[in-house]
Amino acid sequence: MGRETTPETLDAVLAASAASARVLARTTPDRRAAMLDALAAALDAAAGELVPLARAETHLPDSRLSGELRRTSFQARLLATRLREGLLADVRVDHADPDWPMGPRPDLRRTTVPLGPVLVFAAGNFPFAFGVAGGDTVSALAAGCPVVLKAHPGYPGLSRRTAEVVAAALTAAGAPEGAFALVEGVEAGVAAVRDERVRAVAFTGSQRAGRHLFDLACARETPIPFYGELGSTNPVVVTPAAWRERAGEIARGLAASFTLGSGQFCTKPGVVLVPDAAALTAALPPLTAGRMLTPETTGRFHTSIAELAAEPGVEISLCGDEAEDTGAAPVVLRTTAAAALARPAVLGTECFGPAALLVEYTDESEVYDVVAALGGHLTATVQAGSDGDEFALALVPLLAEHAGRVLWNDWPTGVTVSDAQQHGGPYPASTAPATTSVGTAAVARFLRPVAFQNVPDAALPAELRDDARGPRLVDGRRTG
Repeated sequence: MGRETTPETLDAVLAASAASARVLARTTPDRRAAMLDALAAALDAAAGELVPLARAETHLPDSRLSGELRRTSFQARLLATRLREGLLADVRVDHADPDWPMGPRPDLRRTTVPLGPVLVFAAGNFPFAFGVAGGDTVSALAAGCPVVLKAHPGYPGLSRRTAEVVAAALTAAGAPEGAFALVEGVEAGVAAVRDERVRAVAFTGSQRAGRHLFDLACARETPIPFYGELGSTNPVVVTPAAWRERAGEIARGLAASFTLGSGQFCTKPGVVLVPDAAALTAALPPLTAGRMLTPETTGRFHTSIAELAAEPGVEISLCGDEAEDTGAAPVVLRTTAAAALARPAVLGTECFGPAALLVEYTDESEVYDVVAALGGHLTATVQAGSDGDEFALALVPLLAEHAGRVLWNDWPTGVTVSDAQQHGGPYPASTAPATTSVGTAAVARFLRPVAFQNVPDAALPAELRDDARGPRLVDGRRTG
């Protein structure tokens, strides 16, 4: 059962976090890298304990959980590596130039500094990768920010034990007291968002809850950045050429993608524009899904399906098999481009679970109109024909206006952690579309730039001094 962190305990946690902020901010990149490596090693060592805890509370299979835990320790190690390489910094040096075209230029040196304590809301669908020690947590620690982690109520026992592992690893690696702490309960989360000691928030969850917290963060006496991922239906466009050439392959790929993890991935393809919805439905293989995360998740899935099916022009065209104890069978819904354009809200209605809405179009102009009506999404996909599919080529820049990641002849589930990854998008996919919550660029969310003008070398941050090494932009030229 979940616990509610008391106001007194929350105040002590936030006080310790604020006290540790300056100490953690002044640690070297190598020291923070060592902390992340220690955290990753501790997670790997505790796998035999953590995976069974996760299975008991989330009903996810061991294979999925073991892979997710490996991903979690990998992303911590990747950030540690990039810290040591200096690739997470944005260092720029402009030496004084009396002949600068707009007039004499002073000595200017720009770097980034940590924001301060970060409040991270763990996500429900990825208990490791977006949980206690997930991407938001390690990104904030890599930036030099303390983390206060709001546990997800779907896996309280796992959250507490993971937090103990993380805290012990960080302490052993020399992190200051207060660098990491766990809090629980809705009221504690809301109170922490409002607390002036918190300097940024990272959230992954529903649009309703996320928007409420976002508004609270903006309404504070001192508004703070709120990095929220609030939902996405991840549209897919199947071009006529693609459908003619590989209909069966597309049907199999869609089925595997939208039922993966019982459809509980934020990148699940939820809206599919296709020339022939009936034919796509008929080509789908048998559909099954595993047990959903919680009874509440299952209930919301049923409600969202009923609401979407009640929209004018939308109907349920296929229900898959309901496996034992799942409480939810895969569902394929169907509508037309004309009906979707009459009610564009259906294009953004997220059914969090194994469901997909097929939108049948009659010509390219309808697709262009539907794409123009899309809101913001994490991903958008083109299923294209062979070379010469001009329609597919024309769609790529249009879809990029609505999504943070555009895929070509691929499926969006399975988000790799890398330097070039982008996991975000226009609202409501993200409240901060210029940022990513996955990949090494995620660290930038928790840093702010500071320029130092005519400051003596001895007073400068180490990375700005004349004898510093590593990647830098010096007088307009890349070095290191």
